[in-house]
Amino acid sequence: MNDSTRRILSHYPSDNPGSRASLARILNHGRLGGTGRLVILPVDQGFEHGPARSFAPNPAGYDPRYHIELAIAAGCNAYAAPLGFLEAVAGDYAGEIPLILKLNNHDTLHDEDDPLSAVTASVGDASRLGCAAIGYTIYPGSTASARMYENLRPLARAAKAAGLAVVVWSYPRGSGLSKEGRTALDVVAYAAHIAAELGAHIVKVKLPSAHLEQEAARQVYEKHAIPKDTLTDRVRHVVQSTFAGRRIVIFSGGARATDEEVFAEVRAIRDGGGFGSIIGRNSFQRSREDAMRFLGRLMEIYAG
Repeated sequence: MNDSTRRILSHYPSDNPGSRASLARILNHGRLGGTGRLVILPVDQGFEHGPARSFAPNPAGYDPRYHIELAIAAGCNAYAAPLGFLEAVAGDYAGEIPLILKLNNHDTLHDEDDPLSAVTASVGDASRLGCAAIGYTIYPGSTASARMYENLRPLARAAKAAGLAVVVWSYPRGSGLSKEGRTALDVVAYAAHIAAELGAHIVKVKLPSAHLEQEAARQVYEKHAIPKDTLTDRVRHVVQSTFAGRRIVIFSGGARATDEEVFAEVRAIRDGGGFGSIIGRNSFQRSREDAMRFLGRLMEIYAG
């Protein structure tokens, strides 16, 4: 245990030793272990977007073993997936990498202006599979958001009681937001803060744009000259919005992009005080060799 990990754990004084130890497992694992930075491989896209959209670009990805082996070989801090994917591999790879069980999921087989993810696994499943944490998605801005918040509360409480960490995917969506508003700076910062208020140890959000969605927020941002011109400025503000940086904030990779686009984003995350990336399609939709090189470069950037 080094000073960087101890400092981060000190931001969770009300948590029991079990959940703090699970958080330390994630922070101390892999190539970035002990640096306070994280690169996590998430593979819930098969459920969220469909298998062909997710895995056809690299057919090896249809096999759950491919992803966990990639995460281990690349030196990721953790591997996150829904119940089925983890049940297919947890026994064979027990103890080799911290696991995060995604407890709720949402499909795209019907149009939905105000999405609601179904609870598809339990804290008991996470304990049985040897996980270090649970994951849960909320959609601030959806008319169903209150139900998701209410569903998360007992799951987070049970996870902490079982000595697990809590990771919250906080993705603004819903009929009250424009498409551009889903990644607006004021909205992403608000979503990150909501996840922290709901008890998340680790908050996952999308990278924010300079757009401001809410008129009341716009007035405040302009009055107080909150910096937002660069991605580094915007990352810094989102991190500030999670209790002045006392919660771990990581940023999603999104759809497949060019290497240089992703690397530029990672530098902005690093320089803005973000804790790291949780990056799926930009990793596993490549050949294994290319994915290893790509993830290695991300880790080099975070390591400075």
